Amino acid sequence: MADLNTPALYDILYLLTIPNIGPGRIRKLLQVFDGVEQILKAPVQKLTRVEGIDLKLAEYIKKGGEAEVARVQVSLIKKHKIDYLFIWDKIYPPLLKQIPDAPVILFYRGEFKDQHRKSIAIVGTRTPSNYGRTVTTELVRQLVGNGLTIASGMARGIDSIAHQVAIQNGGETLAVLGCGVDQCYPPENHELFQKIPRHGAVISEYFLGTGPDAVNFPKRNRIISGLSLGTVVIEAGERSGALITAFYALNQNREVFAVPGNINSPKSQGCNRIIKQGAKLVQTVEDILEEIGQMNVSAAPEEKPIPENLQALEKKILESLSSDPKHIDRLVLDLKESPSAVLASLLTLELLGLAQQLAGKMFVRM
Repeated sequence: MADLNTPALYDILYLLTIPNIGPGRIRKLLQVFDGVEQILKAPVQKLTRVEGIDLKLAEYIKKGGEAEVARVQVSLIKKHKIDYLFIWDKIYPPLLKQIPDAPVILFYRGEFKDQHRKSIAIVGTRTPSNYGRTVTTELVRQLVGNGLTIASGMARGIDSIAHQVAIQNGGETLAVLGCGVDQCYPPENHELFQKIPRHGAVISEYFLGTGPDAVNFPKRNRIISGLSLGTVVIEAGERSGALITAFYALNQNREVFAVPGNINSPKSQGCNRIIKQGAKLVQTVEDILEEIGQMNVSAAPEEKPIPENLQALEKKILESLSSDPKHIDRLVLDLKESPSAVLASLLTLELLGLAQQLAGKMFVRM
């Protein structure tokens, strides 16, 4: 956990109070500018050169955020002894870091462990049938037995069963909330809410005090799928929120699994449809394990060593790059070199397979 007394926590909370900014844009801004003060001082024209920052958002940034809201959050974090994690921290979940709109800060109760890198999301209806309960119980029991962590949203029904069965079988579980981590929702899950931090973590990107508003839940689903190697849908109607999680998983290039159900049951319509659309049909736990068995879940890909025969600037660029994308403007500032010289060296490094350019003039080390 970062130090509560450093300005970083307040700064990030302050940025998040600016309307429409979001975590993805904050990450891009911090790749270009050296801290929050520089972002707020930057002229509108320079702000709009950052990918995703249009004129309207640049004007919002110039107006600034809500300082009192940020100060209150810092106070609440201290009062409730809530842990938090920045996206650049080493223990930030590596799978989640890979998604384009990963939260820049996570609030949590519990602990992040290495074994959580092998997580499977289990989602489904809030009103499961006996069939759904039985299938969830058996699949989770076997997944936990194979060393996998269970991720879900602590909602009524399938989510709650998945968390409970994981704990009962000595496994780890991650619960992603659509409210602040100081709020228990649904209220009947209070006992589960207290247990999960001893067997994993309760997680949220929402500020403390945020209630379980309906608009929060679709957005939080991207975190459930983002934490996981794959998402398993067990009983979902045509408009089930579980299908939103499956949609996010698909867009995040993660595996999507579904348990087939009775063709006459409304609770199975969503599952049966996504199977027709390409989700992998699950009859046994082996159907899941086969797909995820060869996946690389290391914290970051191993970087290639720096060759001895590189030019001095090329070596400096590689030393400055990592698996976290860095903007060309940030490289120019850090290295105190001309943009043309840095770009020429980056081209050489790309041809050698030592660096890669991503969208928005962002670069990573290979």
